[in-house]
Amino acid sequence: MKRSRHAKIVATLGPASADIVTIRALFDAGADVFRLNFSHGTHAQHAERVKMIREVEHDAGRPISILLDLQGPKLRIGAFADGPIELKTGEAFRLDLDPTPGNASRAPMPHPEIFAALKPGTDLLLDDGKICLIVEACGHDFAQTRVVNGGRLSERKGVNVPSVLLPISALTAKDRTDLTFGLTLGVDWVALSFVQRPEDLEEVHAIVKGRTGVLSKLEKPAAIECLDAIIALTDAVMVARGDMGVELPAEQVPRIQKRIVRACRDAGKPVIVATQMLESMIAAPVPTRAEASDVATAVYDGADAVMLSAESASGAYPREAVAMMDRIIAEVESDPYYRSGMDASRKEPLASVADAVCLSLRVTASLLPLSTIVTYTRSGATSLRAARERPVAPVLSITPDLAIARRLALTWGVHSVHSDAVIQDVPDMIDSACGLARREGYAVSGDYVAIAAGMPFGVVGTTNFLHIAKA
Repeated sequence: MKRSRHAKIVATLGPASADIVTIRALFDAGADVFRLNFSHGTHAQHAERVKMIREVEHDAGRPISILLDLQGPKLRIGAFADGPIELKTGEAFRLDLDPTPGNASRAPMPHPEIFAALKPGTDLLLDDGKICLIVEACGHDFAQTRVVNGGRLSERKGVNVPSVLLPISALTAKDRTDLTFGLTLGVDWVALSFVQRPEDLEEVHAIVKGRTGVLSKLEKPAAIECLDAIIALTDAVMVARGDMGVELPAEQVPRIQKRIVRACRDAGKPVIVATQMLESMIAAPVPTRAEASDVATAVYDGADAVMLSAESASGAYPREAVAMMDRIIAEVESDPYYRSGMDASRKEPLASVADAVCLSLRVTASLLPLSTIVTYTRSGATSLRAARERPVAPVLSITPDLAIARRLALTWGVHSVHSDAVIQDVPDMIDSACGLARREGYAVSGDYVAIAAGMPFGVVGTTNFLHIAKA
């Protein structure tokens, strides 16, 4: 199935999209990647959804990517003895390790790692930032705070510590179990939550061992301080604006979003913009105009993908949300300003043979009426380099590795094809490329096609060949 746009759509599956009819409808409406949120659902439910996705993939004849999103650490206060309390601005409030249910003056917080990192003057945010406390005194098992912004507080609400690097692993025991299970299902991407520093990626890479792509969810201010180092160690990035919007002032989130997208584009790493993109469509068949503009902004910035969360997982209009996102992307990409913006924001290529070839592909696409750019790749690197240039023509990526074909479904402008045909020589490669371009609907007889590959064939990291052919 040919897509007529470059930016991709990630759709989260959940109770509203748990059957194969709906999953097929979401794919037909434009979903390229399906996200499994392991904060919810059982292993059996996720396994069944993977099975259904693969059935849709088989019927469509196009690789579909599956993203396993790990829950990550969940920091919460404990219980209250008599139900919710009311915190008033200026009042004192104590948090401690005592498991005794709380009251109007104190609450349990069963996280010694938080107390170990606190110091006077630190802000604590409760219930998605609705309540703000400032630490006045603290020790290894308590924090005496003053209420800065009060409100109603019920038990088990989340705790955020925006200005502190917490001494905890990004992988919990639950995450390790979920990750091991996900690998048995053959997921294509694993998203790591709560990334604070480059070292957080080491453990997940050690477990994955290249069997799936590793995606870093950037939601902590500490991660932004070492952004380039994190991007260098990850395969893709998600701008997770939920917790980011809690821990950072709202007015800073758009600037940081643009910074992350630009840094990922410069590095040639796929980047997803996520959270609250079409949130009103959880309950309404159309989005607000502001939400449509939010999606469009991410596309204008050159994000590889935009993501639906509750809109497709638990909303009343999952298919309509995907279709709306598809239309917004198509509208943006038809705007002449969009192309001029892509050209103006492109990073200069490196002084390497592979970058020289991919730069030539982009220039050729701007000079000749190319119907498509065909890339032969084993590791995915050639297709990623070609996509980084944001060429006018779509990238038809051919790989003998089905896992790589599925992984590349997340990448901007890449139409991924799995082919295990053995290429004997250059004429055979050209014939195969032109035949696949015609078969996939990206060219008709007589169209110009640009072909990039590595020689000798099948050797990773040897992108050194560029040929212009007629389909």
